[in-house]
Amino acid sequence: MKYSILIFIAICFKASFAQTSLEQFLSYPIESSFTASADGKNIAWVNNDHGKRNVMIRTGTDLPRALTDYQQDDGQEISQLAFSPNGTKIIFVRGGGANRQGQNPNPASLTEGTEQAIYFKDLSSKSLPSKITQGHSPIFYPDGLKILFAKGGQIYETGLDINAAPKQLFVARGSNHTPKFSPLGNDVLFTSDRGDHSFVGIYSLVTKKIKWISPDISNDDFPVWSADGKQVAFIRADGAKINEQKNYLDGQRFSIWVADAESLIGKMIWKSPSDDGGLAQGTPKPLSWTSGSRILFYSEHTGWNHIFSMNPDGGDVKDITPGDGEVETFCLDAAGQNIYFDGNREDIDRRHIWKSNVVSGTPVAVTTGEGIEMYPAFGGANLYCFRSTINSSKVLTRIDEVKKATVPVNIIKAASFSAVSFVKPEQVTFKAADGMTIHGQLFIDRKISGKRAGLVYMHGGPQRQMLLGFHYGDYYSNAYAFNQYLASQGYAVVSVNYRDGIGYGRDFRRAQNQGPRGASEYQDVVAAAKFLQLLPEIDGTKIGLWGGSYGGYLTAMGLSRNPELFKAGVDFHGVHDWSFDGQDATNLWGVTKNEKDLALKSSPVSDLSKWKAPVLFVHGDDDRNVNFQQTIDLVGKLRDKNVPVELLVLPDEIHFFLRYEDWTKAFNASKDFFDRKLK
Repeated sequence: MKYSILIFIAICFKASFAQTSLEQFLSYPIESSFTASADGKNIAWVNNDHGKRNVMIRTGTDLPRALTDYQQDDGQEISQLAFSPNGTKIIFVRGGGANRQGQNPNPASLTEGTEQAIYFKDLSSKSLPSKITQGHSPIFYPDGLKILFAKGGQIYETGLDINAAPKQLFVARGSNHTPKFSPLGNDVLFTSDRGDHSFVGIYSLVTKKIKWISPDISNDDFPVWSADGKQVAFIRADGAKINEQKNYLDGQRFSIWVADAESLIGKMIWKSPSDDGGLAQGTPKPLSWTSGSRILFYSEHTGWNHIFSMNPDGGDVKDITPGDGEVETFCLDAAGQNIYFDGNREDIDRRHIWKSNVVSGTPVAVTTGEGIEMYPAFGGANLYCFRSTINSSKVLTRIDEVKKATVPVNIIKAASFSAVSFVKPEQVTFKAADGMTIHGQLFIDRKISGKRAGLVYMHGGPQRQMLLGFHYGDYYSNAYAFNQYLASQGYAVVSVNYRDGIGYGRDFRRAQNQGPRGASEYQDVVAAAKFLQLLPEIDGTKIGLWGGSYGGYLTAMGLSRNPELFKAGVDFHGVHDWSFDGQDATNLWGVTKNEKDLALKSSPVSDLSKWKAPVLFVHGDDDRNVNFQQTIDLVGKLRDKNVPVELLVLPDEIHFFLRYEDWTKAFNASKDFFDRKLK
């Protein structure tokens, strides 16, 4: 009789959450890559619906419509949309960049292969867009009749006819990129990367000659024209020294220079007082030169990544986004008087849009509430952004600044999606062993009664921050959806924003002894698990963990170091050996020969003697961020120890899974794994 009662209780518990499916959480289309014509009458963006990526467009007052008709979940990204100067034509890029072997992403294993190519459409034509040429980063000539684009580290030009023959704009050493036309359209500003240093150049379309601006032993980049085209501003950082191992956490000192476009003589107008780099992790972010003659730049020297404004002579430097909070992107209004920026001011675990004057710097909230708003941009007089909520992924919206309201541009149809199945993530904090306060989001369906298993989720990066709603990055949008699905299936999940991540200031991001130099962030994962164990709804003997990339590393750390705490784990493409020189993301940490032993000790593979818990590894074998060998090596070692190992290999998939089918395959396998090991 007692056995029957237990079965009855288990059936009731299961019935209370078995009505939802992964599809209901994951199938909301994701929008990205907004662009607008100069007059704002036409706008375009990308819609990703179940892996089918298409360009959407709205012309004038017409309803939005699809400009393309790609009906396969083939993993071919669409990006770099741009209208011609008169707004009657549009170009875009389809396909991803090549790996070190020159192979473009092909996660669907298409037998005809893939490419990265530029497509063109005249909006007056009823035909589908035409492929012009292979390449990327296209920009229109001022007359709209030709484009410049990049391919193989060189700059080319071509007409818009499918039979046009592209030709190299000029021949120059190095990797030449990011061309920008001068205000009069007679010159092209570009950067020439020579490996250990880089130059800023001006190519004359009239004389067909190149001029170099203040060439030095430095890395010069991010050049911008002044409004009259008579001056150029750029960022200067140190060139690479012999045998130098650069750790991105060390930051990068940089200075801002202004040069005369004729004499080519430059002058430093500002120098960072500390090692900066901000959210770009060691790479300064682009400059802006307003029509009102203010130069805007990013810097983190005050402890938060902010926007600063100054005169072209370096005078009157002001932080125009003051206060605690990060700034990630911004745009200028038409008059160049105000910036609109996204950040987590006054709402640390979300993002909202703010407005600030470029001279006085007095931020005012434009959006508020429980949504997440990112990437502000103007289309004519209209202000747009991408917005997500706790139960809808990011979509393009127009901002009504007066009402502080957002209006979706398109009505999203997602028949299989269920907004009512989501729980509201709870903002939580807990203390790590060394006393540091750590933020997280708790996913728990309190309508489900009884004890449940707990899971700790770790994001990748580590320069990321999970939020109280769908993330603005596609990868983490999917991870958020899966955490919601797990909650619906009777788990409690805490997503931990461990030290090393963004969103909580420079000192938090650059915490001491992290990664290959001591794994200090791992204590935050342990703290998250102990936080779960204290919740009355949790069975403290059934704690698992999962994560991708850096989160995969921390997953493996938990299973190897604290088997008494973590009973199962799912490791997506994690780093397992920091001492391995795989010419991948591990190289960003600049581990020297003298640090190899410490790097190994900071890795899961350093001691597998305690690892007993079952683990599921998920990895695509065309990973361009974390070498596939990291999984090959650890799986082999664990199999030799007879540790229960399960494996899901995704042939031809890259690090940031490109196919909807692969995301669903990975998440269904993970949920099934946790059900078998923790329930």
